[in-house]
Amino acid sequence: MSLLKLLSNYLPENSAERENKIKMLNFLANEPNCFERDCLKGHFTGSCWIENFCGDSILLMHHRKYGDWLQLGGHADGDDDLLRVSLKEAYEESGLSVEPVNGDIFDIGVHLVPSYKDVPEHYHYDVRFYLKATKDGPYVINEESYNLRWVKFDEEDSLPNERDIKRMFRKWKALKAFPVFH
Repeated sequence: MSLLKLLSNYLPENSAERENKIKMLNFLANEPNCFERDCLKGHFTGSCWIENFCGDSILLMHHRKYGDWLQLGGHADGDDDLLRVSLKEAYEESGLSVEPVNGDIFDIGVHLVPSYKDVPEHYHYDVRFYLKATKDGPYVINEESYNLRWVKFDEEDSLPNERDIKRMFRKWKALKAFPVFH
């Protein structure tokens, strides 16, 4: 499904997400290179909220570049299928085999990324998908992270103080309490 259709169908949880949805739709409509990382105004990224096989934990990475605990994900590098990007990033950043819980957008965020080396500050238009590990198994830490960690359903207090992570965790808990099948 096209990103335009996915975003159009996405129901924001709050005013911040509504604002981000509008920003994303405008950026998609007005920036022909919006999936390329060399678009220095900003670019779309594909991220993933990964649930373990038994369904009681989600995976976060301690990101080297940003120094925070975040969901896994990365640059589209020209690929306009952000679900495919999130699946690729999940494997590259964790070594886990994953599959989408559904093909819908799970969460969105627009963030100003600070300048780094020779790349000026720019925006990431981050589209996040809910993925599930296809089996139990160890993860692999790559060069993009200091560490990875599973956060259990009842460990909300141990989450980083990052509003998007807390919102995604609440959404995930609500889905686990009241599952909706597509």
